Amino acid sequence: MVFSSLIFLFAFLPLVLFTYYLCPQKMKNTLLFLASLVFYAWGEPRYILIMLFSTVFDYVNGLLIQQYKERGEGRRAKAVVLLSVIINLGILGFFKYSSFVVENVNRLFSLSLSSPNIALPLGISFYTFQTLSYTIDVYSGEVEAQRNIIDFGAFVTLFPQLVAGPIVRYKTIATQLTNRQESVDSFAYGIVRFVTGLGKKVLLANNIGQLWAQVSAIPTDSLPVVTAWLGAVAFSFQIYFDFSGYSDMAIGLGQMFGFRFLENFNYPYLAKSITEFWRRWHISLGTWFREYVYIPLGGNRNGAAKQICNLLIVWLLTGLWHGASWNFVAWGLYYGLLLIVEKRLFKLKSLPSALSRAYTLILVVLGWVLFASPTLSEALAYIQVMFGLGATEFINQETIYLLYTNAVLLFFLVFASTEIPKKIWATFTDKLGKKNMAPVKDLLIVLVFLLSVAFLVGESYNPFLYFRF
Repeated sequence: MVFSSLIFLFAFLPLVLFTYYLCPQKMKNTLLFLASLVFYAWGEPRYILIMLFSTVFDYVNGLLIQQYKERGEGRRAKAVVLLSVIINLGILGFFKYSSFVVENVNRLFSLSLSSPNIALPLGISFYTFQTLSYTIDVYSGEVEAQRNIIDFGAFVTLFPQLVAGPIVRYKTIATQLTNRQESVDSFAYGIVRFVTGLGKKVLLANNIGQLWAQVSAIPTDSLPVVTAWLGAVAFSFQIYFDFSGYSDMAIGLGQMFGFRFLENFNYPYLAKSITEFWRRWHISLGTWFREYVYIPLGGNRNGAAKQICNLLIVWLLTGLWHGASWNFVAWGLYYGLLLIVEKRLFKLKSLPSALSRAYTLILVVLGWVLFASPTLSEALAYIQVMFGLGATEFINQETIYLLYTNAVLLFFLVFASTEIPKKIWATFTDKLGKKNMAPVKDLLIVLVFLLSVAFLVGESYNPFLYFRF
């Protein structure tokens, strides 16, 4: 089940909300836990046992760590944390990377080992990182172990962010699990945020995604240079509005149930450097790797060589987290090298804003080609065409047609990627007053919702890109 589906919008969500606000306070986490299991099982009932195992396993680990620490048995507590890391990453590795490893072993040693055909459980990368952060935080003393397994289960399985994030660390919502306050204002804000994300996903990401699908289907040996850039830009917009739209919907749903999730995007395409881009893009993932990998490795302490090594490790893991293929490895190392160059060699503060933004956007668009392509060789061939290498022509009639038919959509995408809409709204609110702008806001939200539903009724192209991670 996905948020941008009619069954979720008109059956699952209304039923869960209605039941949630009728049931007693002490039963609300139980309801959320059960509803989240139904939500997950709707798409993949086979793999619900894996998620339940992770839930019970790390619930017990948290209690053991807390107990051993209270007794002063630090070595045993550390052993439990290590066990949690090994088992959780082992499960993730088996489902996500076993085929990749077998294929490369076969290629490297000329073997013919059978490659396991294992479907990737939805959201396993996200909930694995969430449960891992919990046991690590209990060990470090940042949080107390959760003694109520239903409350812990609600944290792990919480359907608003279960299958595609943002990654919610236990310490950010520990208090909210047992002491949250729902309100009319919070619920209203949740609706606005959810519908905003739905519009970004259905009206913007889905439509520009079809342009990328058209361009990526053209063989690279007959792909004009301008068309190649147009396709890469289209995917850049698609993945941003797809994933940030999902995050908006997750944050909005959380508000409806009284949760306050942290932001996951902050206008990343306005960044003036790659460093800044990654402070604005998928913030929850960047924060996780910084706190649980980069800093424990030593961060930027102990000299330049150590920092470079730590950055490469983090970005190699970041690439692999996104997928088991060499193009994701290359994508991660690509950003690792760019960040090393920015931090150690090339300072961007002296560049004009327009130039630094152009530099960042070009490198990000090139990075998305690595990310979107099925294989590394196809990605490199596509990038070569973008720079005129192997391209048969610079532009053709099909390019002009694609530009013409998507011009309005591209304008809206550029506009919506900036803070301009927010500033325009703030200006009108200052002049006309919040009270007078409220009906306009309500009308816009209703219009976006109705348009999104209209698109969903007749639309067959409705993927969530991050579901495969």
